[in-house]
Amino acid sequence: MEVILKPYQLKLKHTFTISRESHDVQPSLIVQLNDDGFLGLGEATSNPYYNITVEKMRDAISALIPEIQAHKNKTPEAFWDVFYPKLKNNMFALCALDLAFTDLYSQKQGKKLYELWGYKTENNPLTDYTIGIDTVEKMVAKMKELPWPIYKIKLGTKEDIKIVTELRKHTDAVFRIDANCGWTVDETIKNAIELKKLGVEFLEQPLKADDWDGHKKVFETSVLPIIADESCQVEGDIKQCHNHFHGVNVKLVKCGGLTPARRMLNEAKSLGMKTMVGCMTESSVGISAIAHLLPLLDYVDMDGALLLSEDIANGVTITNGVINYSTKNGVGVTLI
Repeated sequence: MEVILKPYQLKLKHTFTISRESHDVQPSLIVQLNDDGFLGLGEATSNPYYNITVEKMRDAISALIPEIQAHKNKTPEAFWDVFYPKLKNNMFALCALDLAFTDLYSQKQGKKLYELWGYKTENNPLTDYTIGIDTVEKMVAKMKELPWPIYKIKLGTKEDIKIVTELRKHTDAVFRIDANCGWTVDETIKNAIELKKLGVEFLEQPLKADDWDGHKKVFETSVLPIIADESCQVEGDIKQCHNHFHGVNVKLVKCGGLTPARRMLNEAKSLGMKTMVGCMTESSVGISAIAHLLPLLDYVDMDGALLLSEDIANGVTITNGVINYSTKNGVGVTLI
C-alpha cells in the first residue's frame, strides 16, 4: 500500500472570524492510500486552538508508514485500534488516516460507506451555512450572497443581540448561534431569552470548555438548548457532557476520525442527547466523509467546502442545505 501525504492551502471566499481568531487561508493535509487499484482519501485541517499544524500531522503519519502498510488488511475499527496509541497526542493526524483507510476499505467492499454501515439516508438533516463575525453589513451581504434555510451565526461580541436582531430583518431562515466560548454564564442565560424570540434554534458552546459548573447552571436555566463543541473532543467526553449539555457536536478531527465518531454519536443518542457533527473548514474530502454519518444526526454543520474560493476535490454536493451523495463507492470523493 502506497501512502501519500499532500499539504494544501485552502483559500477562503471571505475572511473567516470567530470569537478568538480570523483567517483567510485554511492549511489542510490530505492522506492518500493506494492499494490494489483503489485510492482512499482522508483529510484534517490545522487548528491553532488545538496547537495542530499540517507539519505536525505530516511528521506523525510519516513516521508510521511502514506500520500503516503492514496493517492494510484490517477492518477500519481494528486499524484505528492499532494506531490510536501511536497517534493519541495528534488526533487530527489519526482522523486523516482513519478517513483515508475507511474510504479505501469501503471501496474494496464495493459499497458506499453509508451502505457498508447499513444506514438509511431518507431522513438526513439539512446542513447549515456559517456566517462568521463581521460588520453587520457584511454579515447581511454574506446571507444575501447565499440564501439558505439554516444559518449558523458566529458570535462572541458585546453587540451580539443587536447583530442577530438586524440579521433577522433580512431572512426567515432558522438561526443557530455559536459563541465559541465567548460568553459568561449570565450573558448566556440572558442572551438565550432574547435569541429565542429571534428564531434561534440552539446555542453552541457559549462558555469556556472547562467551566463545568457554568455549563451545569446554563443547562438547567437556559430557555434554549445548549450544544457542546469545545467541551466535547474525544469519546470520554460524552459522559461528562451528559446533564451539562442538551447535545454534542462531534468533530472528526478532534476525536480521531469516523470510527470513534460513530461510537460517540451512538453513546450520546443512548443518553437522550441531541447529535451533531461539525466541520473545520475542510475541502470536499473531509466534508464528504461527514455525509455518511448523517443518518445518526439531528443537526449537521458541513459547509466547509462552500466557504472555499476553490475546492480541491469532487464529492458530495450541497444544494440549499440538501446533501447529495456521489455515485462513487466509499466516501465518494476524488481530487481535482
